[in-house]
Amino acid sequence: MSMFDAAVRAALPITPKPMVRFFARRYVAGATLADAIATVRRLAHEGCRATFDVLGESVSERAHAAAAVAAYHEVLDAIAANALPANVSLKPTQMGLNIDPAFCRDNIAAVLERAQRHGIFVRIDMEDSPTTDATLGVYRELIARFPGGTGVVLQARLRRTIADAAAIAAAGGNVRLCKGIYLEPRAIAYLERDVIRQAYVHALHILLEQGAYVAIATHDEWLVCEALGLIRRLAVPTERYEFQMLLGVDPELRRIITGGGHPLRVYVPFGSEWYPYSVRRCRENPAIARAGLESFFKGRMEP
Repeated sequence: MSMFDAAVRAALPITPKPMVRFFARRYVAGATLADAIATVRRLAHEGCRATFDVLGESVSERAHAAAAVAAYHEVLDAIAANALPANVSLKPTQMGLNIDPAFCRDNIAAVLERAQRHGIFVRIDMEDSPTTDATLGVYRELIARFPGGTGVVLQARLRRTIADAAAIAAAGGNVRLCKGIYLEPRAIAYLERDVIRQAYVHALHILLEQGAYVAIATHDEWLVCEALGLIRRLAVPTERYEFQMLLGVDPELRRIITGGGHPLRVYVPFGSEWYPYSVRRCRENPAIARAGLESFFKGRMEP
């Protein structure tokens, strides 16, 4: 662990909440749905699509999961009412995965049913490795019930991802491919940056070559370059991929990608759980704080 990483983790428990809010406001649209809608509209004027994410995870009470379902119903209705170029992304543990996988499945199904009525896609996020099998199991059950209505996330840093990518691609699935934010043991995950990058490229090649729809989620310009090369060599049409970036990170690269005629979607998190979300991301991967500071000083953050 670097001295910077250690310093970030040590400082988080004593960092004043207003300071965390200052950092988080670049990455979180706000506390309310209205805040998120305003952000999505601004992004639409830039030629970007969006995905709404209601912040929250690891619920331990069924009532909290039910509240999350209701919140997503409200988001879906708002997307339809405002004709927004957006879909939604949700976390299985927010839907009760740690309580009972069947309960979680039924809650996500309720979101998918509302989404299907509006013609809106729902992404099932991937969390840390203990939830991977259960999340993929829920995804497989629901994709059978809602063909084309949902997709899942794969993390390149996990050693199992190449096999998972091949299986999902063979079934014509829809995958968001990211490096992965969760720090995992070496036995199950790659730890070195360059190895993770290579694993990402391998998984992306499998997904694109075998016909999956791929959301290429990265802020790493080297990976963007590699992805563009694969897209060209494999002659992948724009209907079968999109780039994805987090709100607040490198808007210049975002404009470069969209300026090249490539579809791009921005992840727009919002809600009252902004503080634990921000602290967790920095604690689990201090590189986010480093990237935020570097981007701030380079003027590459959202205005």
